[in-house]
Amino acid sequence: MLDAPLPRAPVVAPSGSAPPLLTAVSRQGDPRLAAAELADALRHESLGFVLFFCSAEYPLVALSAALDEAFDGVPVAGCTTAGEISPQGYERGCIVAIGLDRRDFAVSCALVEDLEGFDLLRAQGLVEGLLEECRRRAVAPLGEHSFALTLLDGLSSCEEQVLATLDAALGRIPSFGGSAGDDNRLAHTHVHAGRRFHDQAAVVVMINTRLPFEVFTTHHLRPRTEKLVVTRADRERRRVLELNAVPAAEEYARLVGLPVAALEAAVFARHPLAVRIGEQHFVRSIQRVNDDGSLDFYCAVENGIVLTAMEPAPLLDDLAGVLGGLTQRLGEPSLVIGCDCFLRRLELESLARVEEASRLLSRARVVGFNTYGEQHHGMHINQTFTGVAIGPRPAP
Repeated sequence: MLDAPLPRAPVVAPSGSAPPLLTAVSRQGDPRLAAAELADALRHESLGFVLFFCSAEYPLVALSAALDEAFDGVPVAGCTTAGEISPQGYERGCIVAIGLDRRDFAVSCALVEDLEGFDLLRAQGLVEGLLEECRRRAVAPLGEHSFALTLLDGLSSCEEQVLATLDAALGRIPSFGGSAGDDNRLAHTHVHAGRRFHDQAAVVVMINTRLPFEVFTTHHLRPRTEKLVVTRADRERRRVLELNAVPAAEEYARLVGLPVAALEAAVFARHPLAVRIGEQHFVRSIQRVNDDGSLDFYCAVENGIVLTAMEPAPLLDDLAGVLGGLTQRLGEPSLVIGCDCFLRRLELESLARVEEASRLLSRARVVGFNTYGEQHHGMHINQTFTGVAIGPRPAP
């Protein structure tokens, strides 16, 4: 178990020329070549932290060792993905990385390995340790100029508990993040910290910065009139056995007008369900159909909740509006770190609009990954685009 902040890089004199955030992508399949290519693009004497997102196709033990060697002395954290967002847009089978300049960012990182035992006392200790580490070399007042990034094992089924507990400890500090993926195999997902990959774990990164930023989330789904009541569920496995007192897959198939045999990820992406909390709808995405006619979900489900059928509005119109609003408020961004649900990408692929989406993401300077779930202010959500937009470096 390791809930204490991980070691930080040694202080090196700043170079004065590097931008606050550098990005890189490697499509090399060999871990050593990939890590060396990233280091060639990112390393400079003021590099303070590296964040990466990689395809699960990489041999992870070898990749971890290669990154440790290539970025010797610089902390590295990241996770596996269900697709990558490089500076050129959507990609697969590659590794993307972001280098943070220590003149503009004070960063601390902690690994949580016992997710089921992550209670409020541990969360408070973790946050205090992260803040203390940032405080030693803070570049701006901590409370108003810090945010947290969370990366979780996307198949751990512990996201709700961990995020709610962590959010209580963070107080007013905003947080966002994504659940690690494995190229849509739904078998093994990993996060990386402390020089190796971990499953059944989470990484929490505290970032203090003097640059303006905004944590945000958006989705393009609108409620319909149809409702489905969860009448039988296995909460621990996030499994719904019955909807409206009918086998879950059968009732969902009736709703979308398809046979049960036709239910697949692309259908789930086009016909999501959501739970209403207050005036907002939070999507509860379906993961898969089981042989017994039950449905597994990516988020928590339980007996008695009412699920609303949702329908998509134009995805790219919504995303363009959100990214444009961020630019208006912050100025031209240095970078947008984006956690984009893989079901959104599946929808774009089914509509043959991936290239158009990639151009939009590239113009907006988005780098990130496709997730098995997103995290925003302590909530575990699905089918959203969630992230942080970081504005330009202030004038001297």
